[in-house]
Amino acid sequence: MTIYDYSVRDAQGNDVPLKNYEGKVLLIVNTATKCGFTLHYKELEQMYEKYHAQGLEIIDVPCNQFGEQAPGTNEQISEFCTLNYNTKFPQMKKSDVNGTNELPLYAYLKSQKQFEGFGEGKTAQMLDDFIKKINPDYKNTSDIKWNFTKFVVARDGTVAARFEPPAPMSDVEACVAKLI
Repeated sequence: MTIYDYSVRDAQGNDVPLKNYEGKVLLIVNTATKCGFTLHYKELEQMYEKYHAQGLEIIDVPCNQFGEQAPGTNEQISEFCTLNYNTKFPQMKKSDVNGTNELPLYAYLKSQKQFEGFGEGKTAQMLDDFIKKINPDYKNTSDIKWNFTKFVVARDGTVAARFEPPAPMSDVEACVAKLI
């Protein structure tokens, strides 16, 4: 199986085969509209505008599994993103990224790039402390830990990198730019 064997549903419920994005650099991210990391939408949109013409596609997968921070319907989430961040990249149907009902795409992504920690800094330590209270063994699974985990996929379909929410967006952009 490759990434191009998977599909997701867009916000209207239409099937979107990832084969449609073959040859592009993909940035796949689970998002939430009521999270401390929601400001990442601004930088994601800036990256999209900067690199889209060169082959970047962002696949936004709203997810309500982390603190129920993606409330509302698909339409309400889309409206929020458009009004507040003027997002133009594709937004998919709100979906699970962990557990029994997780998108098969996310099972694949997690099998390709394991969790390697939150990194350094105050935000990373705060997230580590918080997640430990929910699941003391969280470091030993490849599960998505929180909103705005990002996977970067190279033009050949290989999963090149996984960035946890506290990772600087400049690091994400550097990875994307290298692959463009």
